[in-house]
Amino acid sequence: MNNARTHERLNTAKTSTWIADNIVSLIFVAFTVFGFLVSDGVTINFFLTELSSRFFRNAFLVLSLVIPVVAGLGLNFGIVVGAMSAQIAIAIVRYFEFGGVEGLVLTFVLALPIAGLFGYFTGALYNKTRGQEMIASLMVGYFANGLYQFLFLFVVGVIIKVPKTHPMIKPDGVGVRMTVDLVPVENGGLKYALDKIWEIPFMWAILIVFACILLLQLWKIYRNKNNPALYRYNKTMVLINAALSTAMIALSIYSILTNSRLMIIRKVPVVTGLLIVALCVFNELILRTKLGQDFRSVGQSQHIAEVSGINVDKTRIIATIMSTVFASWGQIMYLQNMGTLNTYGAHTQIGMFSVAALLVGGASTQKAGVKHAVIGTLLFNSMFIMSPEIGLSLFGNALLGEYFRTFMVYGVIGLALGLHVWRTNKKGKITLN
Repeated sequence: MNNARTHERLNTAKTSTWIADNIVSLIFVAFTVFGFLVSDGVTINFFLTELSSRFFRNAFLVLSLVIPVVAGLGLNFGIVVGAMSAQIAIAIVRYFEFGGVEGLVLTFVLALPIAGLFGYFTGALYNKTRGQEMIASLMVGYFANGLYQFLFLFVVGVIIKVPKTHPMIKPDGVGVRMTVDLVPVENGGLKYALDKIWEIPFMWAILIVFACILLLQLWKIYRNKNNPALYRYNKTMVLINAALSTAMIALSIYSILTNSRLMIIRKVPVVTGLLIVALCVFNELILRTKLGQDFRSVGQSQHIAEVSGINVDKTRIIATIMSTVFASWGQIMYLQNMGTLNTYGAHTQIGMFSVAALLVGGASTQKAGVKHAVIGTLLFNSMFIMSPEIGLSLFGNALLGEYFRTFMVYGVIGLALGLHVWRTNKKGKITLN
């Protein structure tokens, strides 16, 4: 009898924990479904087209947050420093009128040392503010933004002489214009320089992705069958993933063979997608290396890590540099897709939006992975698509949806921090009596 009660209490505790861990994700799923129910103007084609575009634009930025969380740095709002590094590199490339794939590669190369240097100083600051890294990252962003504006509003033109006639420069010759046109790639610019390298139809991309997922699940089953003691996995989740992948493959094949309406969805940028996949794989593989184990050890307990001989300060700096560099590359991917550089505003909300997206995927201040970043990017951008449509359908004003989006960004961050405190206080209080 006692065993039955104990088992029941354990199941109840697991259920409540699962709901608490995924409450934000569940809210966003419900919001998306609600949007489809009340919005007449939202078709599946429109939704998938917008979601695809937003995902490839933002996913790399969200993935750049994973390593700092694992290393115990919390939610790195300081990725805005990486975004500014990218914009400095873009400004240099566009000033000298480099474009196309060569110009894009040059932008990535220039952003690397700039972001790496800024990441080093940011990581050093985090080491001086242990336990308050998230607050420090916000302050870093504000301070760096001041230096950034000083560079583009004063240094360019006053200290670094530039011609007044250049299209990037203000008419008086001092400072960079508010908006810089990156120029379409076919005209020698950076706009779509990455996205236009190789594109395939959306349903073909779905077919390839889910075929890979299905093969991965089958490999897990085979691996576990031959080495059950060595390889363990959640059998239920593997079977669910395999069934879902099979269904999506069947849908994709049907759409391709019948040339259904789903085939008119915007094409998918393959190279952009491969870079996102590469970062996903990198985040997973690096955690299996000595450095990755150091990240985990430092994230779990800095004291124990120090006693074990790990250079905690160095490890935290490396994690910060990685995050900053990846964020700079993500911002480049974002801006080449947008086609314009909002010189003084493009970076301001990057940290907040990326952190919110990661939290929506089920991450926390102490736990984050690739799946959280991918799921969060999809769900968060689903909300961005649906909000104006819901506002228009219910209240006749799309702007209400815009205001709601801002509310949700800060609300998600606040809820996640509140849940973190709740879990910390609740930890260890569950008994089996």
